[in-house]
Amino acid sequence: MLGEHTRRPVHDVEDKSPIEPRHVYLAPSDYHLLVEPGSFALSVDERVQHARPSIDVLFESAADAYGERVIGVILTGANEDGAAGLARIKRRGGAAIVQDPGSAERRAMPDAAIAATVADAILPLEEIGRFLCSLCLDTAKVRQ
Repeated sequence: MLGEHTRRPVHDVEDKSPIEPRHVYLAPSDYHLLVEPGSFALSVDERVQHARPSIDVLFESAADAYGERVIGVILTGANEDGAAGLARIKRRGGAAIVQDPGSAERRAMPDAAIAATVADAILPLEEIGRFLCSLCLDTAKVRQ
């Protein structure tokens, strides 16, 4: 269904799938999705914050693999999954973006993320995409 709304290729991740630029990847049901340098890994380890896949597991592994090149985004949600992972992204020099809890359908995840780390931006949902684009363009300019 997501593929109908984007021109980017959309993939269900398989263990050791390579990470390719400008592709969209989806975690399979009931597996944690981990990021390794250049590829993904899948795990059936215990649930984290009652979730598998867990955003914390994804974010923490991405931060460990790519450090300052990671941007974590926390949106609406009903538990605290993602807060610890977003904090790790910040500790490793990455960027943390959080949906404004006032604009979230469920504010537990944004509230937990804001409590866990200093966000680079707290924005209403409709402003996050534009902010991400400007952040990526600024980063590309710095690398030139």
